[in-house]
Formats: sequence, structure tokens, C-alpha cells
Amino acid sequence: MRRVYPGFVQLSAFLSMNLDRHKKSFKDLYQHLVDGDIDKANVIRVFYDEYLAVNDLPAEFYLETVEKVFQTYDLALGKLSYRGRLVKPAAIRRTALMTVEGERDDICSVGQTVTAQDLCSSNRPFMKTHHVQTGVAHYGVFSGRKWNTQIYPRVREMIHASMG
Repeated sequence: MRRVYPGFVQLSAFLSMNLDRHKKSFKDLYQHLVDGDIDKANVIRVFYDEYLAVNDLPAEFYLETVEKVFQTYDLALGKLSYRGRLVKPAAIRRTALMTVEGERDDICSVGQTVTAQDLCSSNRPFMKTHHVQTGVAHYGVFSGRKWNTQIYPRVREMIHASMG
């Protein structure tokens, strides 16, 4: 009887943020099936197979995350701790850092993740990379065609360059 943030509630929130876009996608899915365009229908189906696969989150984890990230800004203010130790992004000196944002992100506005580069103030500028991907929302940053063809290759190149 553990308290949770139910997956179906998360899903309702996700869908409601862009309800018209999701309704159109489902309409397109069925129209592609009617038209016999199975490949186009499968692209939409595969996306929603993953997008709709949500799990319940333990309530304490969800509530702590919302509080520390979105209400009290613990990391940005230098107050975030883990297992009793203060998290110090400025201690990062020799690790490549790449921040990626989606132009149409409906959860994190453009500019939020690049702040991580400022927090890692001891890291040299040549070790930092930032990328804003046009045409993707929050979920699309790490899933789908643009991730596979445009974002992931940049991430891979950054990793290979930092290992040399």
C-alpha cells in the first residue's frame, strides 16, 4: 500500500499538455491504416508504444524531486545534497559536458539546461558543448527520428572527441 504518483495520472498530464497534437497523431495513425500505408502507421505506433509505457513512481521520490528541482532550486543555489554530502558541480574539471535542449520543449524551456554549464564553472570552455534541436519537444530530445539522425550523432562525436 505504498503511496505513488500513478502512471495513468502522469500519462494524463503528458497528453493534456499537447492534446491536439496527440489527437491528430491518433487520427493520422488510423488514416494511414485505412490507406494501407503501414510504414507510416508503424512510425506513429512505435512512438506511442514507448510514450504510453509509464510506471507508478514512489510518491516520496516524485515529491522530493518536484520540491528540490522546481520549488527550492537546490542545485542552482548550491544546496543540493546526496547522502549527506553537498553536490558541487564546480568540482567537475576534466569531464566533457554536453547539454541538449528541444526547441519546442513543453517542460523545460530553452535555456534551462545550458545553466548546467554555468554551474560547472571549473570545467574549461572547450570541454562544454550546447545544442538546441529544432522541431522537437521534451520527449523528442532523446527519442525518435531526430534523436537518431541529428542529436545522437552529435553526442557520439562529443564523446569520441573527449576521449582523444
